[in-house]
This record gives sequence, C-alpha cells and structure tokens, in this order.
Amino acid sequence: MEQEFTKVYERYVDDIFRLCFSFMKNQMDAEDAVQETFLKYFYSHKEFENPDHLKAWLIVTASNHCKDLLKQWWRKKRSLDEYEEAAGEEMAEADDMMELVMSLPEKYKTAVYLYYYEGYDSREIARLLHKPDSTIRTYLQKARKILKQELL
Repeated sequence: MEQEFTKVYERYVDDIFRLCFSFMKNQMDAEDAVQETFLKYFYSHKEFENPDHLKAWLIVTASNHCKDLLKQWWRKKRSLDEYEEAAGEEMAEADDMMELVMSLPEKYKTAVYLYYYEGYDSREIARLLHKPDSTIRTYLQKARKILKQELL
C-alpha cells in the first residue's frame, strides 16, 4: 500500500501543486492543500478504474478543498496586500500566461486549467465538475475572451 501511495504521490504531486497554487496564490497554503488532498486519497481506500480516473479524482478533490479553504471566514479578513506579499516570490517565478489564468474568476480558472494544462476535453471536464458540456464550452469561450483582452 505504501509503495503504491508513493508512486501515485510522485506521479501527481507537481500537477496537484500547480492547481492548488492557482487557487491559493501562495506556496505555503498550496502545499497544505496538496498534503490534505493526498491524505484524503490515502485514507479513502478507493479503487480506481485507471490512472486517468485517479488523476481526475485528485484534481477534483484538490479543487474542492481549495475552494472550501477560500470560503473560510478568517481568509476573508485578510487584505489583498497580505496575499501579494506572501505570493511575491512565487508569482515572480510564474510565467505571464499562468498569472493571467490564475486571475480568472474561479469557474473559468478551473475549466481552463483542466483543458489547457491537464489536457481534458470539455466533456470530461463537464463530467468532473458535474456541469453540462455546453456550460464548460461557454466557460472556456468567455475565459479565452478575457485572456485575449488582457494580452492586447
């Protein structure tokens, strides 16, 4: 069991960290979210059909955990300046496009991340997020429009 967990962790930790960082905007909170995601996996004892199903489960679990953290009352009390200071060094390392993607509204950000960074198609994303396929295509279209405006 431990060897299998280690293999899964090593295979997906970077992807899950990028996703969590896109939500949390700083390294420490992203690392905590990654840890919680893999703890949930470890204790779930779930059987997965294939590696893609496992990866999708980890992405949705991490995404939901980050969203839950961002809803907590103590996070809302912090100022934007605190977030910018905490993320200063990490944001400097992020490429310009990833910065723009991270600034998208949450519903667009998740769809764009899954589509462009993880390679899922709109039907798979719709299934993962429990939304209609047409909604995901609309999210992607609106996100592209926002990104295009930002790049001009």
